[in-house]
Formats: sequence, structure tokens, C-alpha cells
Amino acid sequence: MSTSSSALPNFSPPAFKSGLANWSSGDGSAGSDSYAEVAEAAYVPSDSDFSGCLELIKTHSVQKLRAFAKTPMRPETYLRIRTRIKSVTGNLPAVRIAGWAGNDSDKWVSAATQIGPSVALSAAGEVVEISAIVGPGLRDGVDMVWGSEPTYGHFGLDLTGANGGIVRIDDFEIQDVTGLFHREMINVVDVRDYGALGDGQTDNYNAFVAADQAANGRQLLVPEGLYNIGRGLSLSAPVQIQGRLVMPDDAPLVLSKSYNLSTYIDAFKSEELAFKKAFQALLNSGDHDSLDLSGRTIAVTAPIDMQAAVSNRSEYAQRRVIRNGQFYAQGDTAWENEVVNSVATYDQSTPKVLKNVVDIANIPVGTLVEGHGVGREIYVKSKNVAAQEVTLSEALFDADGTQSFSFTRFKYSLDFSGFEKLSKFSLQNIEFQCNTKASGIMLARTGITFHIKDCFITRPKYRGMTSIGTGCQGMLVDRCHFVTGEANTKSQDRISIVLNANGNDVKLRENWASQFRHFAILSGSNNIVSGNHFYQGDGVANGIRLAGLAMTKSNTATTVVGNYVDNCFLEWTNEHDPTPDFTSGFGFSALSVSDNVFLSGDVADWFAYLVIKPFGSGHGISNLTVNGNTFRSLNGTINRVERIDTSYADIDRTRLQHIQFMGNNFNNIKTRSQNPLRLSHTQNSATSVWSVKTGGQLPFGGYARDVEALVAKSEIKSSSNQKTYHMPFVTLEKGSAKDRVNLNWPNAVKGTMGLKIRCDR
Repeated sequence: MSTSSSALPNFSPPAFKSGLANWSSGDGSAGSDSYAEVAEAAYVPSDSDFSGCLELIKTHSVQKLRAFAKTPMRPETYLRIRTRIKSVTGNLPAVRIAGWAGNDSDKWVSAATQIGPSVALSAAGEVVEISAIVGPGLRDGVDMVWGSEPTYGHFGLDLTGANGGIVRIDDFEIQDVTGLFHREMINVVDVRDYGALGDGQTDNYNAFVAADQAANGRQLLVPEGLYNIGRGLSLSAPVQIQGRLVMPDDAPLVLSKSYNLSTYIDAFKSEELAFKKAFQALLNSGDHDSLDLSGRTIAVTAPIDMQAAVSNRSEYAQRRVIRNGQFYAQGDTAWENEVVNSVATYDQSTPKVLKNVVDIANIPVGTLVEGHGVGREIYVKSKNVAAQEVTLSEALFDADGTQSFSFTRFKYSLDFSGFEKLSKFSLQNIEFQCNTKASGIMLARTGITFHIKDCFITRPKYRGMTSIGTGCQGMLVDRCHFVTGEANTKSQDRISIVLNANGNDVKLRENWASQFRHFAILSGSNNIVSGNHFYQGDGVANGIRLAGLAMTKSNTATTVVGNYVDNCFLEWTNEHDPTPDFTSGFGFSALSVSDNVFLSGDVADWFAYLVIKPFGSGHGISNLTVNGNTFRSLNGTINRVERIDTSYADIDRTRLQHIQFMGNNFNNIKTRSQNPLRLSHTQNSATSVWSVKTGGQLPFGGYARDVEALVAKSEIKSSSNQKTYHMPFVTLEKGSAKDRVNLNWPNAVKGTMGLKIRCDR
């Protein structure tokens, strides 16, 4: 057979005229038998159809013919092996191209496909061409898929069928036909060319690595098929994935130049699994600081355990971001709460621990704890099953002794609670469509500066964001939109809460929240709440309103500025104090409420915008600023803008210090609170003691404890209208409510005096 111009000399084996010692009757490997000087084989120099050929008598059920020559197998290279054959006489056999695959160690590679399609000879004298293509990849048209391990082959043919027939075989031609598979794809490296097999069983790790190393700037192509990869894989080339990858749960796939959710969805054909794998890569690679969700919607059928997706890490402190997509909760039973009722013992000497917890093994970390003396938003931070102890996010205010508790585990679209510590983590431009099935986000147990920005949490079932420990330390929540699933529910019957935080230094800025039970419950101090709009109204006349913002630390050191507080109020408590009675410290102190808009409508007249609720006795109020706010009631008036909730205790009004209640605007408010209170008192009939009423305008029913200014605003005259130039002295805390001041004159006088009266000192 004449050699094609495209054949490569080092590929084709020697012609038969070079000697039959070049040809093996075995597999062609060193030491196998040859056809030299055997009776069943002879070289025929001249034949009517062939210019030199091998005549062979079939004497074995599988009569092998292999070249001793090693034909090299190169990455990305495909070879066509072909010859012509005819039956001379006797039984007609079937024939197929065949080979023996060897690796660098001259070991047989059994996994390679080493026989081609079989062709049955149908008539004596008929010349039949047989061929097969061999190469590394499972491609259309490739007959013998060898993968990446073989580095050479011994090629020839097999005769099968009945024995006794005589055939003549033309010289073999081995031709490089790689171009048939690459044609217009010269900038693409196909992983099949390096031995990848999309059969769902073969471990393709080495093939993918070899293809990636060879890419050198070209794109890596993973064609249709099911590709098993047995361990973590990093690819530096850009990739196009048409097939599906199967990897162990703990094996990261790091795509350095194609790192986005769309590529991972292409790889795993499941949005949920793709997200887990992409997140796994984010925390196991230094190549990227952020995961782009590519604007994709991820159908979430069950809570995503974020730490389980990265099981090799329980802590992470490098800045990482997830952005630009949507999580869409669907399904039913996976979102059902886990509820455990248990008995446990509490001792305020260990304020964040429950001991002797019955059935503790069935109480998940992250459960909401409820019971007598338990404040709002207290969660199980961790547990010690052997010791039967549960560590809580906050202390209990009145639960000493043994009692029953309820433990409820909500289910979250993204659950970070498996992380012991997660810092500098950010979620940006993401919508959480909770669909009243799921809650939104649960934070890690500890960590700093968790940041959620420009996100939407829509219709959470129970919670938008939950902190079960101090993973909220320094948390930033900026320009987020929280939409209720309880718009048609009475305010007091709602169960969903936007967020809670236990750590300090939380910043809530420019968020919008509508018709939740509460907007935020902040247990820490040094918080900034600015520019938010939280609305909690309903259509009920004289309706009950609940706290929009609740601060549960008495020394809150919090600034509330520039917010729109709509049909709800600010509540200031100490419900997370294990010893709520005041003994020492600052008490209720360090709160600044400035330049906010407070609006309510259709509320009872006892409603107030700022409520202090002590959970123990003896507390005072100090360093409180309420300045520059607008208070407005629609569809009715309210009595005043501030009050003390005495459900548990009252405040000690002798302990009010450094309180500013100034420059506020009041609309439909009966009593306008001020401190210092500026007023004028006119005494029409002469008397030596003027009793000056404050009209309840001192904040929180405060006592008249000081007068810091006193000025005559008219001539002071005696009963006979004689001018007098004496000044009175004051006596404080007069009257049954101690909210009056007496001006004491040396003689009976009348006139008008201006005063500044304070409830503090």
C-alpha cells in the first residue's frame, strides 16, 4: 500500500518486506513470539492486488499480528491505523485492527480499548480495507480510547472466527488524523485528548490536570459526558464545561479563570450543588476574593449548611464576598422547624449556661430558647452533650432554678452557624426569596465585620438574619430591603423579625423594613442606627404597636439618627441582664436619639415612641439625648412621646442625670416633653410662695430636681402694685408627683417669671 503524504514515518510500522521478525504473533511486547521462520506466515513479494504482502494461515481462535515497533502516543494526537486484506482460500475469518497499550514503565495499560470494529470477510479474492482510530479521548469517531496513561502502542490486527483460511495482508499505514477533531478548535484543549473519559466511573483527575497544564492560554473544553474526579482539582485555564462533573463533597473545584456561578452550574448541573462547590472554592483558594452568582437564581430546596460545604474549615478570616444573584426557597418539609421541649437548670452565676439539659443531643445549635425569665432572641450558641450543658447567646433575667424550656430551630437559606469564627465576610446585591418557607441568614458563632449590603430579604418565615453568638461583632447592614410575609397580620400577632445582634459596634444604615414584629433587637453596645425606615403598622383602629428597634443593654452607648420610625417605637430594656436589679454601673445610659421622624396612625393614646422597660428595680437614666426629632400622630392624638413600661419595675427618678430632650417637633401630642423645660409662670394674685407646675412635661414623669435659670419677665409687684427687686429662692420636687417648683419670696408679690426646670442633675 502506498504511503499517504500526510503519514508520519515514525508512526507507521516497518513494511513486511523488511522482515517478518518485525512482527509478533503475540502482543508485540519485548519477548513475545515473532512470525519469522514459522510455517503459517510468509512474505509474498508480488500479488495482483498488493505490492508486497504477508500471507498468513489462521491457526488460532484469535490470530494476532502486532508490530514490534513502538508507535508513540502523544497528548491531543489521534492516529488512524489501516490496512487492506483479502481471503485467498478456505474459511472466511473476521478481521479487526488491534493493539497493545504500554506506559512509560513498559507496563500494559489494561483500561485502554485495544481492539477496533470487526469486519467479516465475505468472499475469497475480495479486497477489504479495515481501519480504526486510536487516541486519548472518547470522541465521536474514535474506536480505541486510550486515555492519558499509554505512551506507545504495538499495532496490527486480529483474525477471529473459523480456522484454516489463508489471507493476505497489505502493509500497515498509521496516519496522524488529529486535524479531524480539532479543525476549527485550535484554541481549545479537549480534556478527552488527555485521556478523560466521561463514563461516570473512570477517575479523570490526571487527565484534567494534564490538559490544564498543556492549555497554555487556550480554553479547556469538557465535552458531554459524566466525568468522575476523585479529589480536589484546580484548573488555571479558562474552561467551557458541557458535561457533568462528579466529585466528593469535600473536594474543591477551583476554576482560576472561570470563577463564577454559571460555570459551576455548567459543571454540576445543579444550582444548589454548584453554589456549594463555588463557595467551597472561595474559601480554599487565594485567586479570588468574591463569588459572582452571575445574576442567576438558585433554587434552594433545603437549608444550605455553609460550613458543611467547606468541611475542612471551621474558621475563616480573609475578606470574601458573595454577590449578584438570588436564592429562591422551594419545597416543604426541609424547612419545617425542629422543636424540642426540655428541662434544664439555670444559675445566674454562670449567666450564659443551661445545665443538666434533658435530651440535649436532640437540641441543635442555633435554636431559639423560650421559657420563664427568658428575654427575646436568645439562642443556643454551642452545646456539650457529655456535660449536658448548653451555652447561650445571652443571659436570662429571671430563670434561676430548674424549669421547662422550649427550643425551636428555624431553617435558613444560608446557615453559617457551623463556623466557629467567620470574619470579614460580605453578601452584596443578593435577593433571598424566602417565600414564607425559609428564614434568611444565620451568622457564624463568632467573628467580626459581617457585611450585608444592597440585599433583599423577602418574606422570611421567621427571621431575616439571626446571630446566635458574636458573629455579629461590628456587623454592617447597609441599604438592604426587608419585605414581610405578614402584611395582613395584626402587629401583635406577627412572628417574623428582621434581625438581632449580640455583639457590639453594629451599624444598621439606610435599610427599609416593612411590617415585621420587630426590625432589630440589639443586645450589644456602641451601635449606630441611621437612615433606616422601619414600618410596622396595620389597619386596626387603636391598634397595638410593637418595638421597631429594641436595645436590650442598659448601657447601650447607641446612636439612633436620621431614621423614619413608622408606626412602631424604640424600646430600651435590660432583659439580657442576669441580675436585672441595679446595684452598680451606669444603668440606663448613653443613648442618643436625634433628627428622626416618628410617625404613627390609628394608635391608642397611651402609645409612645420611646419606651424604657426596666426588668429590675433601682435603675436611673443618664446621658440620654432626644434632640431634633419630629413626632407626629395621625388619626388621633397620643398622650406623650416617651414612657416607662412598668411591667417589671419602675425607674428611680432621683437617678436621672444628663438628659437632653430639646428641639423636638410635636404634632398631635398632648404633652410636649422637654428637658430642660422652659416655661413662664404668671402669678396674678400676690403671694409669697408661687407654685410652678410643669404640666407633666418633664420626660418620663421626672421630678423637678433643678432650676438652672430664673428670670423676671415682668415687673414684680406687691399687692399694692409697688415694685420689688428681690429674687426668690426655689424649693424642688413639690407636689404629690414631685414635678412642681416653689418660688419663695420675702413678701407677697405677683408677676411673671421665666424658668428652666430640669428633671436631672
